[in-house]
Amino acid sequence: MPMPHARPVYHPAGHDAALRAVLQDLRAGRWVSTRTLLGETRDWATWTQRTQILATAVAGSDLLRVWHAEEPHSVALAVLHARVAVERALRAHRSGHRHTAELWRETAEACRYASQAAPDDPVPWIGLLALAQLDDGRRREEHRMPAPEPMLFDGPWQLLAQADKRDPGNREAYHRMLQFAYRHRPGTSMTAAVNFVQWAASSAPAGSALHMLPLYARVERYRREGGQERALDLHWISEEATRGALHALHMWFDHTTPAPEARSLLDLNHLAHALWGAHRFDDALRVFDALDPYFTVVPWSYRTATPGSSEAAADLFTQARARCRAAAGRRGRDRS
Repeated sequence: MPMPHARPVYHPAGHDAALRAVLQDLRAGRWVSTRTLLGETRDWATWTQRTQILATAVAGSDLLRVWHAEEPHSVALAVLHARVAVERALRAHRSGHRHTAELWRETAEACRYASQAAPDDPVPWIGLLALAQLDDGRRREEHRMPAPEPMLFDGPWQLLAQADKRDPGNREAYHRMLQFAYRHRPGTSMTAAVNFVQWAASSAPAGSALHMLPLYARVERYRREGGQERALDLHWISEEATRGALHALHMWFDHTTPAPEARSLLDLNHLAHALWGAHRFDDALRVFDALDPYFTVVPWSYRTATPGSSEAAADLFTQARARCRAAAGRRGRDRS
């Protein structure tokens, strides 16, 4: 039974206990459990999520070099190396590092090598999709391919298609494409993003995380508008916002596996946030209970006076969860 006032915690692995143990080993400089975990990961959704989190954890270390010295032909290592290279290239770009262009080229080569070593793996193609963000002038032809629908933008559609071919509806692949839309449609990026997420969700099967994409676009629009601490803002309680939150609940959450590690923490937080904002407190409480005891800083921090603050985000998360529980309790007493 969740504690009603317990403060949530953040952990990149969330409910994935096996991944949490591996991250602990990595902090101690041990890599063998990483190899074992990846060898035991059987589905692409979990593989994509685990390799992304592991790459972030080892990006600042030399653990992959140590692993390579022991097993130079490991396929899992080739994929994780590409992941780490992408993470480092993105960090270099954000910081304005003078060697970003060189890192970009080396990373693209690492992704291409990984795609040959693991031809059925969507992750190397997701890496190339992530790198498309760095092409500010869209100079590369692969980053300005015609869209499959007239209302969509030109972009790295063939890269998305390659990831989609290997894992249809891969969550991260579509999020990388959304990030490309934000960066490469000056002046119209939100329109391009909204068109994209609506298109992606419209053809997604029940249970697909692509049904969550419109909630991310709504949060991004709110962030750009500079909204702070407006719990009753019409941005969240409008008919459109409520409809989007309920669509995600019924088409994604209600059809996903009950195994908590199979759901993205970010998706769960965005859904709880949207349902709470729409005053669908009973529905939101179901998602809060699925999250227990974890949370993510985004999107909660955007509704505070200090966007980016983990403390402020945790405070608001706790307040929102308490309000949902209080509302459910009142209705329970009224029925008794």
